[in-house]
Amino acid sequence: MQLLNTLYVTTPESYLRLDNDTLRVEVDREARLRVPLHHLIAVVCFGHINLSAPLMHRLADQGIALVLLADNGRFKARLEGAVSGNVLLRQAQFHRVADPVFTLDMARACVAGKIKNTRQVLQRGAREAKSEGETKALARLADDLAASLRALPGVTHLDSLRGVEGEAARQYFSGLNLLVRPDRRAAFAMDGRTRRPPRDRFNAMLSFLYAMWMNDCRSALEAAGLDPQVGFLHALRPGRAALALDLMEEFRPWADRLALTLINRGQVNVDDFVLREGGGVQLQPDARKAVVVAYQERKKDEINHPLLAQAVPLGLVPLVQARLLARALREDGAPYVPFVTK
Repeated sequence: MQLLNTLYVTTPESYLRLDNDTLRVEVDREARLRVPLHHLIAVVCFGHINLSAPLMHRLADQGIALVLLADNGRFKARLEGAVSGNVLLRQAQFHRVADPVFTLDMARACVAGKIKNTRQVLQRGAREAKSEGETKALARLADDLAASLRALPGVTHLDSLRGVEGEAARQYFSGLNLLVRPDRRAAFAMDGRTRRPPRDRFNAMLSFLYAMWMNDCRSALEAAGLDPQVGFLHALRPGRAALALDLMEEFRPWADRLALTLINRGQVNVDDFVLREGGGVQLQPDARKAVVVAYQERKKDEINHPLLAQAVPLGLVPLVQARLLARALREDGAPYVPFVTK
């Protein structure tokens, strides 16, 4: 199974066209890249990218998703061919979402996975902190998240669960500044999570990375035969891929880790961002390319999957989790177990 099967196009004004059985990327009328179509499952375009109608038809015919995102990674549209997948599995999914007990259990698993993984980010930061004060501050936040985890079994309403998740996220983001190298904190300071638009450089990176994780989670669900629109934790709303957002929760900390790595190693710098009208911040085109490359490389990392008891490339974990989720929907007594690792 290929990892590099999603083509990300970030260069403004690129033109994508069909060239026999390949996708050709042109910039200023010069061919920059050719990719055989049978290597692809999705094409993701950031910002103003031009596409030929024959290419769009071929992508639809071959079941290759075309995803259009804004410059900052915000979802705009998705073009797909005929709906595929197991209709009986989707029927089970629709039946389960109408069951408030099952919905709460599934949503609780999503939140538990997210909090466990964010807590590990803080614990790792506490171990690597350069001062005793920062070690104690991060350890205290990790303890607060442990208290949130202990509260989850007693939550009886979905809104209350969302409240626990929101407070845990607030505590977590309040400590991320301490994980940035001291000499880079001023440039990459964040005051909590902001989006639509992100208000600082750190949030701009997170929004961009979350958008790519979101696309991979949605593709994984579709590959498993599930409807990405029908979720449990996130409210159902037209145009919202609620189940993809549910699945993505446990992977957000992996995006945070990569953002921290890029910042602390100096692979992304102050002048890689631009301030937009209205106070929004976003990555420059060249920086977007660097982040995409780093993201694709990170997906190759071998991760020990606790349920499979074997190493799995990180890029394949959403596919594994989508199939575990499908099993939980089909089978009574098969609870969904989120991906948690150290």
